[in-house]
Amino acid sequence: MAALVITYDPGENSRRIIAEALDGAADAIYLPDLPDAARADALRNADALLARSTRELRQGEIALLRDARLVQFLFAGIDQVPLKDMPAGVPVASNGGAYGEPMAEHALAMALAAAKRLFAEHAALAHGQFNQFAPNRMLAGGVCGILGFGGIGIAMARLARGIGMQVHAINRRGRTDEPIDWIATPDRLDELLAASNVLVICTPLTPKTIGMIDAAQLARMKDDAILVNLARGEIVDERALYEHLRSHPNFTACIDAWWIEPVRHGEFRMDQPFMTLPNVIGSPHNSAAAIAATGPIGLRRAIANVKRALAGETPHNLVPPEDWMI
Repeated sequence: MAALVITYDPGENSRRIIAEALDGAADAIYLPDLPDAARADALRNADALLARSTRELRQGEIALLRDARLVQFLFAGIDQVPLKDMPAGVPVASNGGAYGEPMAEHALAMALAAAKRLFAEHAALAHGQFNQFAPNRMLAGGVCGILGFGGIGIAMARLARGIGMQVHAINRRGRTDEPIDWIATPDRLDELLAASNVLVICTPLTPKTIGMIDAAQLARMKDDAILVNLARGEIVDERALYEHLRSHPNFTACIDAWWIEPVRHGEFRMDQPFMTLPNVIGSPHNSAAAIAATGPIGLRRAIANVKRALAGETPHNLVPPEDWMI
């Protein structure tokens, strides 16, 4: 029987979900349940590993995974996970798109709030202004551009199509089975930016995507475009975005992913005063906060990917070493 080693204690309910999802494909072995003397043998004999972070392993333990068929992480964003000591040749997978549906809902809510001026008019009402005839916008008929067309991007595309938007997207392959209007590779980013009424950023943070949206790229966008960042703050140049918002008052930034955040950096800080601008809508990187409802879905998706590896199939969401951040 294959062995799936799990680095953390997920609780009784999640243990039941893991057992059901594995359905006999592997034995689930929980490292926290093992005495110290048994941990090394469990890792050495692991066919697959399920983890939240490699920090759940003790010093030297990661090297014991050299025969594993997959190291599967529970979360989609693993740029903060130290992978530099991973044994060569061991496949690493994120849980890309595992929480795509709630994140797409969040992006759509932010884009609609921007287009309909909900926060601006709410503030006006609080000051006694009743701007009944101030114009707002429809998103239907416009273009939703999606930078990063994985699970989150696909979920966003389905919602955007549902309200009558065209969908343009970029992924590494420049192709998809999803019914959308246009797709290309990152070398055609300029075209995506120029066409987008709403741009949703959901690409992973990698050495190639740091600063991908800078002043020159922002200048290619429509003056009244709506930019929604669900991914990582570092993908957008912070100062350039702030200056663009100041000089383009009809442009709106919906920021869910910030540059300095508590989970990744131990504090929340912004180097530019975004929240003083009327054309900014912010949220505390909580687009996946419906995890209480979707957590079991994400866990099942991670286990399904483990089963693919154990069955000799190519796992989804493999992260090549050149994309490892730390």
